[in-house]
Amino acid sequence: MSPKSRLYTLVKAWKNKPFQEVRDACGQPWLGLSGEALEEHQSWSQRQTISNEPIFNAQGTKLTSSLFRPLLTATDTQLLRFFMEGLDTITYWYRSGRFIPGILPIPARHLASSDFIDALSDLILNLRLPVGLVTLGVHKLDDEDSIDSCVDGLLRLRRLGALIHLLDFAGTNTQIRWIEKLEPEGMHIEMGQFRVDGLPGEIVSLGQQFQAEIYAGNITLVQDLENASALGTNHIYGGLVMPPVSRHQMLHISDSRIAKAIFSLHPHKNQNGDK
Repeated sequence: MSPKSRLYTLVKAWKNKPFQEVRDACGQPWLGLSGEALEEHQSWSQRQTISNEPIFNAQGTKLTSSLFRPLLTATDTQLLRFFMEGLDTITYWYRSGRFIPGILPIPARHLASSDFIDALSDLILNLRLPVGLVTLGVHKLDDEDSIDSCVDGLLRLRRLGALIHLLDFAGTNTQIRWIEKLEPEGMHIEMGQFRVDGLPGEIVSLGQQFQAEIYAGNITLVQDLENASALGTNHIYGGLVMPPVSRHQMLHISDSRIAKAIFSLHPHKNQNGDK
């Protein structure tokens, strides 16, 4: 991706002007945009794209974060634009009174680019969000070179208050070395891979070894939920838990409703969904 692209030009324009809080038609504080950029932003904000996958605690009683799914399949030319939309969504929740951390997936190879890290840094700094609301979900960590090349960039972003998660953890040597080096705050495990052979013992032991929070994803069957419980995961998400929703719908998720849905399929002795 060229630094001279339209997206990089927009990012640098944000960096070189003072922060300005604007409000949308509903009176909510919004991003520091003006003119054509503001008009484009408001047009996007009115669309209710189903892009955000809710993540709950292991008991299904509390919404803990959200995964911004468009970034998982974004092309190189779409990556920064979708990242901006993900940040925009997190800001929308925060300005609406909900502290919902957003996980924004980024392929590991892009984190080796200093220009790309500069762009992400500028976007994150411009929003002035509280520490812990923005999480980078590193995925496609395929080889040893990906480890060393992206460490410096991730450490820069961590110093800005961004959290680091590893997506699609499968217990490979490359991933384990990366976890030992960076100590991410979260590890995401795709539960569908264990439906035939069950949980391998090394995955269970690795989950106990690292200090990171464990996220069980792609839970679409009751068996996935049982495997997630056996693994001792801290968070769960997937179609059985709740399908993706729009950012506006996320504001109105009832924790008790999702708890009742889960426990109706998988009884649990601590049914404390209602507050």
